[in-house]
Amino acid sequence: MRLKAIIRYDGTFFSGYQVQPKGRTVQGVIEKVLTKMHKGNHVRVTGSGRTDKGVHALGQVIHFDTELEIPPENWLRALNTMLPDDLEFVSITDVPDDFHVRYDVSEKEYRYYILNSKEKDLFRRHYTHFVKGDLDLGAMSKASQHFLGSHDFTSFCSANNDVKADKVRTITDIAIEQEEENIILRVKGTGFLYNMVRIIVGTLIDIGLGNREPEEIIEIIAARDRSKASKTAPPQGLYLWEVSYNKKSTERSPSDEMN
Repeated sequence: MRLKAIIRYDGTFFSGYQVQPKGRTVQGVIEKVLTKMHKGNHVRVTGSGRTDKGVHALGQVIHFDTELEIPPENWLRALNTMLPDDLEFVSITDVPDDFHVRYDVSEKEYRYYILNSKEKDLFRRHYTHFVKGDLDLGAMSKASQHFLGSHDFTSFCSANNDVKADKVRTITDIAIEQEEENIILRVKGTGFLYNMVRIIVGTLIDIGLGNREPEEIIEIIAARDRSKASKTAPPQGLYLWEVSYNKKSTERSPSDEMN
């Protein structure tokens, strides 16, 4: 049986989502707990995508296969009892055996939080990116609209990205909102390159500070050159907010229910 789960985590003390030889990771912690529940038989977890060290998630999605006959609500209770305080399962559902948490994604939403104030906030340092200078939201919003649609985002992709060929991605919605001292970038798309959102944010911050003009985004995209964009914004302001799927990919057919 294949199970799909939505999880959320505070990325502050994780070395990212994906298992690595050294460091505490989200995938590693979950697999350790699941393996214990399966009496030592290793259970591999697949995620909708990676998040880096310090990046948070409210809507990361994973899947794993199990032979244990446990109702979803009992799975939820059991896992959350065994997990640390900075990682939580939000929901668990059974899905078709051919469902894939990464390949079946229809859209992802990320949000980036900027604290735009005169003074730093000690208690929010792990959850927002502090920018002291006044940001021009009008200029940032104007610039952000140039990202809409399908483009080659090579200029907004880390040099360490493992995608060597097609770097065309589609952004379906992007908006910049303000809630008191918080400035929030909300961006949706069918897929994202490594560090793409954080490089977009870094470039928009430069525009907001008056260091660049909104129209430069057109030239930066056309250049397909990482050096033309601004610095990568730090990880702590970034949240993987939601991952969406077509209803058909997650529904079990009547024949599945009989097996």
